[in-house]
Amino acid sequence: MFLKEFYEVRDGGIAISAEQASMFAKEVAHDFNPLHDADAKRFCVPGDLLFSLVLEKYGLSQNMHFIFSGMVGHNVLLNFPETDAERFDVTDSQQDKTYLQIERSGDVIRDPSLIEALIRDYVAFSGQNFPYVLVPLLAKENVMFNIDRPLVIYESMTLHLDCMQFSEPRLEMLEPKMEVNGKRATAYLHFQICCGDAVVGSGFKKLAVSGLRDYEVEPMQAFVEEYLARKHGYLSNLAVAEVG
Repeated sequence: MFLKEFYEVRDGGIAISAEQASMFAKEVAHDFNPLHDADAKRFCVPGDLLFSLVLEKYGLSQNMHFIFSGMVGHNVLLNFPETDAERFDVTDSQQDKTYLQIERSGDVIRDPSLIEALIRDYVAFSGQNFPYVLVPLLAKENVMFNIDRPLVIYESMTLHLDCMQFSEPRLEMLEPKMEVNGKRATAYLHFQICCGDAVVGSGFKKLAVSGLRDYEVEPMQAFVEEYLARKHGYLSNLAVAEVG
């Protein structure tokens, strides 16, 4: 599958370098969260890459729930167990630390082309969450994160399929919601999975936003403009390099 360039099999586990993770975030998900920059002090592997690796290895189950319980650093050796269990963990092979908890049930789709199509559309959808979804939610609640040390963490994701026979899946955003509790907020980004005009599934992504303060229009606008300029500059250079 197309994910092969984003990890390395080593000593029976899977290692993801900061460069591989950053490339996935930027070039597949179009996610420019500073936490995924290869040289970031608090670098972590994108949750969307871990989600994608689970689908590649175990297939797409009718019901799936993912809990991201730890930030995966550069070249951490991950253990994706050989199991048919409905509940299992992805852990650090050396320290036995849990990074991802998975629950699954129901029938399983193993078609690689369908799984790849869903992964690509899901991570593209996910990569648009900032600024186009998250910033309006923050503004509505009159809060914002610390733009000098932005901390937006992927907490969990839930997925349910009503139909197991479909092709060319397409994700559509449903109404997002946010709950604010002091210096912390939880965003629920709901979506549905469509095939043509039919809805074949649904789910939501849960994000944690920390270090909240009162919303300020100009600093947030400047942060968004810088974020988008970095994103468009990177993707433009990538397009030129591919043509060349």
